[in-house]
Amino acid sequence: MGPHSTPDLPTEAAPLSLPTVAVVGLGTMGTGIAEVLTRAGREVIGIDTDETAARHAVAALEAATARAVRRERITERERQDALARFRTFTDLQAAADADLVIEVVPEDYDLKRRVFAELDAVVRPDAILATGTNALSVTRLAADSQRPERVLGVHFFNPAPAMKLVEVVSSVLTAPTAVAAVTQLARDLGKDPIAVGDRPGFVADGLLFGYLNQAAAMYESKYATREDIDAAMRLGCGLPMGPLALLDLIGVDTARTVLEAMYAESQDRLHAPAPILGQLAEAGLTGRKAGRGFYTYEAPGSGTVVPDAESPAPADALGTGRTVAAVGVAGSGTMASGIAEVFAKAGFKVVLAARSAEKAEQAKARIAKSLGRSVDKGRMTAEARDAALDAITPAASLDAFGDVDLAVEAVAEDLAVKQELFRTLDKVCKPGAVLATTTSSLPVVACARATSRPQDVIGMHFFNPAPAMKLVEVVRTVLTADDVHATVRAVCTKVRKHPVDCGDRAGFIVNALLFPYLNNAIKMVEQHYATLDDIDAAMKLGGGYPMGPFELLDVVGLDVSLAIEKVLHAEFRDPGLAPAPLLEHLVAAGCLGRKTGRGFREYARR
Repeated sequence: MGPHSTPDLPTEAAPLSLPTVAVVGLGTMGTGIAEVLTRAGREVIGIDTDETAARHAVAALEAATARAVRRERITERERQDALARFRTFTDLQAAADADLVIEVVPEDYDLKRRVFAELDAVVRPDAILATGTNALSVTRLAADSQRPERVLGVHFFNPAPAMKLVEVVSSVLTAPTAVAAVTQLARDLGKDPIAVGDRPGFVADGLLFGYLNQAAAMYESKYATREDIDAAMRLGCGLPMGPLALLDLIGVDTARTVLEAMYAESQDRLHAPAPILGQLAEAGLTGRKAGRGFYTYEAPGSGTVVPDAESPAPADALGTGRTVAAVGVAGSGTMASGIAEVFAKAGFKVVLAARSAEKAEQAKARIAKSLGRSVDKGRMTAEARDAALDAITPAASLDAFGDVDLAVEAVAEDLAVKQELFRTLDKVCKPGAVLATTTSSLPVVACARATSRPQDVIGMHFFNPAPAMKLVEVVRTVLTADDVHATVRAVCTKVRKHPVDCGDRAGFIVNALLFPYLNNAIKMVEQHYATLDDIDAAMKLGGGYPMGPFELLDVVGLDVSLAIEKVLHAEFRDPGLAPAPLLEHLVAAGCLGRKTGRGFREYARR
């Protein structure tokens, strides 16, 4: 060494290496984590007091690596090396050589505390202890430990081999070197780690479980069937699973535990577990693992749903509807032209009425362009395009709706405007015509009462873009006739959409579940708990969402989002639904999202 050189010292920039990892608890999650570690070259000590669980873990690793060989992702030699790196034990003493211990025993604080107390007496002084909890206090576990600075949370998502997100949770007591070491390990495993503070649910589950809880409460209130709630969120939001099916997969008892912990901290009624969760959990109907939860399964542990007493009746049980051959669509915007395209492609005669002949022709030209793109992509023939266009008649006023069997309005979300339009439809449409509104947030019955035939009025909430989105929320008022409901369900099927039934209340299914989740994401940022980027990444990687909440808010429009939040808050009067102040401030500043070039993020002007 020269006179000015210094010895090499470990720094935070060079995290500790963690070559040997002990996993305590070899259930589904522990086994998945062990597989990830083993296949990434780590020596893994699997510990479970139940020898059967240990055997199952070995068998699962053997099966998973055999699949990987068959798919040519690894060689047989690599498989044998991975299997050799996984050893199982029934005694915590086996963790003595571990650089990192990850505890994934059941979500019971006393059990976890006992595990940590035993580990304190076994592991090396420099070993890091991590809890896999997603609901219990990491800080409390650390404070009860003999080495609080070396305790943190590492929250993998199920199934651990497939899910990219890992939340690295530090308490106020955690040493930065421990956080850096575990964060680097997550990256070495091919995961995307995000650093979060210690609060129940962290980021992904903190947002996810509030949404799941509201879905359970919606089902419990008999507002919509379990099948319709799940279909609405899959088809309306592009989610991989509906909320009730997801609760069954997670475990109803686990969800209740997480929500109890979240409510204890937030005192937010949206986190107070829906009573149905407690009823199912107490009855042992905890979801897939029990063979029954919100749904009934072929066998415990099976993912195959079988019919039960709540399964929906066949579609023909709804009764006979009215005949629909001609459809009128009122409006000239994106939604109106999209709906007109959907009906024309399905073989209906369509009258597209706007405020002027010029606007109606422009709307038809927009449809021609859309159909042309479908032809270019090979989704339809030129003949089918021409037939669809020939089926559309542009009109300069609603007077052209005299012969339509179904009139669908798709004008601005303004109740006075819609009511005036329905008064006109009442005058021009023939007796027996079904009158539908596409409103997403206004009361359908208020449109119905503007007519002399409220029994003929119903909601048909299409999603944007209408040609691509499969979902239609069919909204009955207390006055809607049965045959009108049956008519619209049949029409939805004919235009190849999936109808879901719901009552006439704010938000229907999708917006009533989606927007409180978006609002809670904004509150997380307001509270400086996590960044926009981390929250978006958490929901895409940990929840399987096609877009993060802030990406989605900027696409929907912050003004539109705020309006929906206000409607929900006014209807349900729940303080937790009050729009986040940050959303109101951005709207007041004219930052409305992509359409203005700035919302939660900034965008290049087109």
